[in-house]
Amino acid sequence: MATVIAQHDRTFGEVEDWGISDVVSQLRLLRNESLVSRRRVGKPVLLPSRNALSSIVDDLSRALFPNRLGSHLLASDCVDFYVGNKLDVALRELSNQALVELQFTSGNEFATDEQRSAVISIVQQFARSLPKVRSLLETDILAAYDGDAAARSVDEVLACYPGIVAIISHRLAHELYVLRLPLVARMIAEISHSATGIDIHPGAKIGDGFFIDHGTGVVIGETAVIGRRVKIHHGVTLGAKDFQFDDREEMRGKGRHPIVEEDVVIYAGATILGRVTIGRGSVIGGNVWLTKSVPPETLVSQAHALSESYDEGAGI
Repeated sequence: MATVIAQHDRTFGEVEDWGISDVVSQLRLLRNESLVSRRRVGKPVLLPSRNALSSIVDDLSRALFPNRLGSHLLASDCVDFYVGNKLDVALRELSNQALVELQFTSGNEFATDEQRSAVISIVQQFARSLPKVRSLLETDILAAYDGDAAARSVDEVLACYPGIVAIISHRLAHELYVLRLPLVARMIAEISHSATGIDIHPGAKIGDGFFIDHGTGVVIGETAVIGRRVKIHHGVTLGAKDFQFDDREEMRGKGRHPIVEEDVVIYAGATILGRVTIGRGSVIGGNVWLTKSVPPETLVSQAHALSESYDEGAGI
């Protein structure tokens, strides 16, 4: 037994040779080759910080919902001070991260006065959008409560549901995307994706009263348009059809994801691809594979998707 203890107690010191110098040299060569291929030689490679952006979203969430996501020790007469403090911290750091994105995009080693002015304008516009974001989120939270019989309270929905975490991040990221901070917006979206398993591109346009039930595995593409009071279940994909490698630049920015009109329900595992329109009030059944438009008030099951034609329905 003493011998076993001695073996476990052994510490590794400077005697061992891990071959680190060789690994460092190889990594340097690979890093330099990558910089050459991306035309980044001699240019700044600093990117916005994931940790900073995560903290920004947390602080903004607390400012939007101080009584539920903020401090439980808040007295009623201190809420406004708390909200103001969280906003000040978040917006100052957002300014820093936005400036990093503008520098990265332009390739400037140092920030210019023009970039600093642009950041101030962007963050001011973003701050002014926060009351609108809060109003939209209220409709999302109520939709989740009304749409899930297991929900015992609106507070439970806000505190527990991954779909609400994802939509809070999306509403914030979408405003930044519209304000021409696509990298910061995308990083916020992917931080949320990592935490919730729900992948919403910040470019997607989503109406009020949006509810993602359970949520894991949901994918919503960049040019998707979702109307009011839409409910989707876990595993739903609103995606794009595959395209040839040579066509990738032509496809960028073009509408290539579905349009989902208001009051649509999409059940678990459904996959809808391409610039098709799902008409108002339709229900898309579980595990349906759909690449064509359907008219309003249509029930699409697996059997319907295989056998029916909707060519005279909603246009694409």
